[in-house]
Amino acid sequence: MSQSKHLKICILTISLAKGGAERSTALLSKMLDAQGFEVHIVTLTDAIDYAYSGTLFNLGIFKTEDNSVVGRLQRFKKLRRYLRSQQFDYVIDNRNRRNYLKELYYLTYVFKGVKVIYVARSFKLDEYFPKQDWVAKKMIEKASHIVGVSKAIASEINSRYHTKKATTIYNPAEALQGTETPSEAKQPYILFMGRLVEKVKNFSLLLEGYKQSTLPTRSIALFILGDGPDKEWLQKKIEEMQLQDSVKLVAFTPVVGNYVKNALFLVLTSRYEGFPRVLIEALSVGTPVVSVNCKSGPDEIITHEHNGLLLENHDSSRLSKALDRMIEDNALYARVKNNAVGSIEHLKIDEIASQWATLLRNE
Repeated sequence: MSQSKHLKICILTISLAKGGAERSTALLSKMLDAQGFEVHIVTLTDAIDYAYSGTLFNLGIFKTEDNSVVGRLQRFKKLRRYLRSQQFDYVIDNRNRRNYLKELYYLTYVFKGVKVIYVARSFKLDEYFPKQDWVAKKMIEKASHIVGVSKAIASEINSRYHTKKATTIYNPAEALQGTETPSEAKQPYILFMGRLVEKVKNFSLLLEGYKQSTLPTRSIALFILGDGPDKEWLQKKIEEMQLQDSVKLVAFTPVVGNYVKNALFLVLTSRYEGFPRVLIEALSVGTPVVSVNCKSGPDEIITHEHNGLLLENHDSSRLSKALDRMIEDNALYARVKNNAVGSIEHLKIDEIASQWATLLRNE
């Protein structure tokens, strides 16, 4: 730890609210702080839900005051001045980075003279490197390191951009707070957690698979916990499928332990992911999982029939049969539940924090 104390790290993020990537960013600040680094966090929007460690510079406050073009330029200047004045050893960039013009501005102005580590938290690389390959390659040339949160992401970056800079550091498993049964749980339930965005999470598949299963007739509810732009669409979809008596939308909360701990199992139906926190959060409290095998993450977390079920994606019939199997096959359920916690021993916070410390010290 003593080797880390002289290193000063800035974590740059859009926010510390709502999503799994944001939760992982907040957790990263706590891990690095515990390792002895001096940690600063810069948020670009004024949205803070998750506990963090270190010094917070909330640029989002200025966005609320003035989001004009002039206001945006002023925030860039404030960020540049902050990075220069603090003289960070590294800036860990957790932002989405889609806009090539904005990224050129970061490269030539904001990050000038700064050592940058880019983090990619989704297999959809267009979220983290602009579609204009020449800009993406400049970013990669600039980067001191690139961290993909799954092996598949790191491999895809190295292959697509002909580099060897991308390495893998997984998201860690965090101890979840809350064990009491949720007040909404009037009956047994299965759980989906995530941002309510249909094009990513594929609620159409989730609802179709659930409806085709026997769970509604067994009075086993589906809880969907989260918030997002498609909340109204999702509520209408539930009503159109006549599932309003069985499917409940639960408002976002940063404290989810009680919902996860008391669920029969957790379900994931995404079109794509990174290294989904919801899967490791469920397993960490002994709740098994049913997940589609999307890119990326699930097949690096789930061993089929050991700590959950891993399914071919985009197949509602397979999903419905998997949901039924978790209810009907008592031996299977007991096995995957018993193996849940032990299956993510390698994702303990201390282990992942040590990997970050090694990367930052260039060991």
